[in-house]
Amino acid sequence: MAWTAFPYPDPAFRYTPDTLQAAWPQLHGGDREAFPTHPALVQAWIAFHAGEFERAARLGLDVGVNGYAVAHKAICMYANYLEPNDKRRLATFECVAERCERQQLEQPGNPAGYYWHAYALGQYSQGISVVKALSRGLGTKIKRSLEITIKLEPQRADAHVALGVYHTEILDKVGAVLAGLSYGVKKDEAYRQFELGMQLNPDSAIARIQYARALLMLDKKSKLAQAMDLYKQAACCNVRDATERLDQDAAQKELEEEKFSG
Repeated sequence: MAWTAFPYPDPAFRYTPDTLQAAWPQLHGGDREAFPTHPALVQAWIAFHAGEFERAARLGLDVGVNGYAVAHKAICMYANYLEPNDKRRLATFECVAERCERQQLEQPGNPAGYYWHAYALGQYSQGISVVKALSRGLGTKIKRSLEITIKLEPQRADAHVALGVYHTEILDKVGAVLAGLSYGVKKDEAYRQFELGMQLNPDSAIARIQYARALLMLDKKSKLAQAMDLYKQAACCNVRDATERLDQDAAQKELEEEKFSG
């Protein structure tokens, strides 16, 4: 099946090898990936940032395990934002998680193998229902992979945000008492992880979006104004590539939905 095209192509998202390297610290403030040395991976990241997710995935996978970081990021961003078919979406996340488990064996010191494993399982869990995923032990796997990611790369902002999402989803679905007793999950820890993620990557729209969602899920009555402010900030964040453009679009949609629901 053909991949759905990125709907907001923009020449500003089309980097050259030189401009990509110059913009790299800002583009990768969330994942702290190293600038690639392999020419094919430079082209894969150029394709990724331009919104050519299928090309980025193919180029990355063709390189092998060293290309999994760009391939998995491209595949996950595509599946999360642009894949219209729910079954294909779930199958895609399953595939990424399985490949990451092989990557962990080959590259046990690479945080990307653990982060994208957690991300893919987290999205899969939301797709089948968090409660069902917890009953299958997926929550433990997600938490373990995120903790290893942070141990290997403590400054990886997106891992802290993902850990905040993990705490939030369990609290929302099973309640504070069971979440704390069975999974060691706490609301204060969820919020701390979001705050840390935003400190590490201050320009991140997705960190603000996820934090806003958490506030609405856990403390809507008292935190509505804060959540709306975070959505507004996310909608106004500087957009430097395709994924940030999709994040901005998501923030604008959630802001409008919350206004109407309120």
